[in-house]
Amino acid sequence: MEGILAITGASGVIYGIRLLENLKGKVNLVVSEGAKKIIEDETEYKLDNLYKFAYKVYKNTEIDAPIASGSHPFNFMIICPASISTISKIAVGIQDNLITRAAAVSLKERRKLIIVPRETPLTSINLRSMATLSEEGAVILPAMPAFYYKPKNMDEIINFVVGRILDQVGLENNLFKRWGN
Repeated sequence: MEGILAITGASGVIYGIRLLENLKGKVNLVVSEGAKKIIEDETEYKLDNLYKFAYKVYKNTEIDAPIASGSHPFNFMIICPASISTISKIAVGIQDNLITRAAAVSLKERRKLIIVPRETPLTSINLRSMATLSEEGAVILPAMPAFYYKPKNMDEIINFVVGRILDQVGLENNLFKRWGN
């Protein structure tokens, strides 16, 4: 199963990093310039160390990368976290970088596209963009943790969201306690 993980410039890059670690080399990785800065600001991770978890790493400027074409097979694309700028561009059809182009390919080819917004509060414009993408077949999965399992630390909160994303692409995981267990 081949997929794409895009990490964009929104707070909460730890969700994308934890997802990358759990996908265990099954994804092509694209990290936006904004995300690179936020990774540096919000975490102790170094980009070079993250790249080892990816099957292949592309620059967001590589608009001619294989993943930018509908003829290149991949099963899913996850944008985590998804900046409002990226969400808005995809919703109106702007394909000015590899992330927005690969997302457009996901939509047109009817492949699984999971968008994980990490922004609050949201404007009506933001909500309309997400609704447009949902109507086109994308899964909008906000980084909203549950608390029924009484998380004891930040890792458990992060793992809940990451586990739910992995569920969406059909990858078994034991990252969180499921309801009723």
